[in-house]
Amino acid sequence: MKFLGGAIKETLTFLFLAVIIVVPVRVFIAQPFVVEGESMYPTFDNADYLVVNELVYRLHTPERGDVIVFRLPGDPNKFLIKRVVGMPGETVRIDHGNVSIITPSGNTIKLDETYVVAEDATYTQDASLGTDQYFVMGDNRPRSSDSRSWGVLPKQNIIGRVDLRLFPIDNAGFEPGKSYQPQQ
Repeated sequence: MKFLGGAIKETLTFLFLAVIIVVPVRVFIAQPFVVEGESMYPTFDNADYLVVNELVYRLHTPERGDVIVFRLPGDPNKFLIKRVVGMPGETVRIDHGNVSIITPSGNTIKLDETYVVAEDATYTQDASLGTDQYFVMGDNRPRSSDSRSWGVLPKQNIIGRVDLRLFPIDNAGFEPGKSYQPQQ
């Protein structure tokens, strides 16, 4: 009988310690995310299993080219994955599908987005970003619902940066969005 009581006590102790360690990590540091849809192809495929770093943006701000997970403005129950294209204070100019950035100082940066699935060359738009606003786009432009359709992304909607792909195993690795990072 003592053996059974000891085994139960050890099991409960193990479960208690696991909860103490796992729950804070899951809530404050990292969370899993499964890609749904084609909006980030070729960087990510449907059903890719990712780990999102929730701590990184508590230490510094998002950077152009980061792949992020966020709550959809207007519908906080929906989570999306996109790439940061425009930063606070900038103007994003899309001219016949070509993206350039006008910095607050007036300089123009033409983004080299060789990783992008090209969109309709007739698409043109300008978007000026305020403080703590970002412009995000999917890598598969024709199949992406992003800032072009629903507007700018407030910083407070950002959950974190995609830092790890776990599945599929043959594409597993750290910083999976970096291989398609735009050059400035």
